[in-house]
Amino acid sequence: MDLIYWKDTERTGMVFTGLVVGLLSLFQLSIITIISTISLGALCFTVSVSLYYKILHVLNMGDGVPPFKAYLDLDISFSGELADQYMQKTIVAVVSAANSLKNLFLVGSLFDSLKLLALIYLLTFLGDLCNGLTVLIMGVIALFSLPLFYRQHQAKVDGFFAGIQANVDNVKDILHRIAQGGGPTPDTTPGGAKPKTQ
Repeated sequence: MDLIYWKDTERTGMVFTGLVVGLLSLFQLSIITIISTISLGALCFTVSVSLYYKILHVLNMGDGVPPFKAYLDLDISFSGELADQYMQKTIVAVVSAANSLKNLFLVGSLFDSLKLLALIYLLTFLGDLCNGLTVLIMGVIALFSLPLFYRQHQAKVDGFFAGIQANVDNVKDILHRIAQGGGPTPDTTPGGAKPKTQ
């Protein structure tokens, strides 16, 4: 969250630039080439730094401890109990997703299946306009810009979406009344009191 909200500008800038440049390079190079090149560069850097510290130690100008020692000593292993918890959560998430997909594609709820149909139909138009990599790049840019924009203009954004939600609720109410066979507009006065007609 600190990265997304730009609390450390230098660190966020490095991560954001690295992600965007890496994704843009996928337009020209294969992912295997990019991963191998980045790995090669990182390995050359770490080997060079380690050799430099060893040479300083031989010349009695340093203690010979590379700067990666703290990361080497970092324990990233899972206990058996923690691994079981993560595995159970993963299994529950997969089963829940499979159950939701089953209900959507086998029309467990007609309204939900129609919403999915409309979404997939819109995605075909998006696929004609751009590929998945372009959408991914736009998603990364949005991830690093929209939360900060929302935090700075929260009142205006909330008001805008409240207006949209009111319109959506109105349309849903109209569609629901049409599906129920029409009928008068529901009474919105407190207590259901009807205004007197003359």
